[in-house]
Amino acid sequence: MYTWIVAVLVVVLDRITKMLVVNNMSLGQSIPIIDGFFHLTFIRNPGAAFGLFAGRTAFFIGITVVVLLAILYFQRYIPGEQKAARFCIGLILGGAFGNFIDRLYWGTVVDFLDFRIWVYIFNVADSALVVGSLLFALLLFFNKAGLDKEPVVDRIPPRY
Repeated sequence: MYTWIVAVLVVVLDRITKMLVVNNMSLGQSIPIIDGFFHLTFIRNPGAAFGLFAGRTAFFIGITVVVLLAILYFQRYIPGEQKAARFCIGLILGGAFGNFIDRLYWGTVVDFLDFRIWVYIFNVADSALVVGSLLFALLLFFNKAGLDKEPVVDRIPPRY
């Protein structure tokens, strides 16, 4: 249940922030919050991270469906007491679903977080995906994801 709560919170926060931007800013508009460091800049990203593969919406929708289904399937192999691992999976799930909604609805992803020290503009869903993925990788690296007693792969039932 913990994974789902985190995922839903990410999606809700992502949707609220994107709706605020779409309803209150013009495309391309930039509002300095900390001048020269952090701005809210409304863009629509037709590609993946960093604008890669622009215009391939159907491809991204397909990939996202596969990733979401894989996460939904494999997350059940993470023991319930492993809150950190479940938190990371919730962030990844929520982030993927947040951008998935944008692609389905608009065909692009709404981005608006513009740190001027970083070239790319991103959103809450992107942040959740990146933070969740990095933290989960660290948990795996330091063997703290609860998978040390029995690896995930060994717990997947064999297919005959």
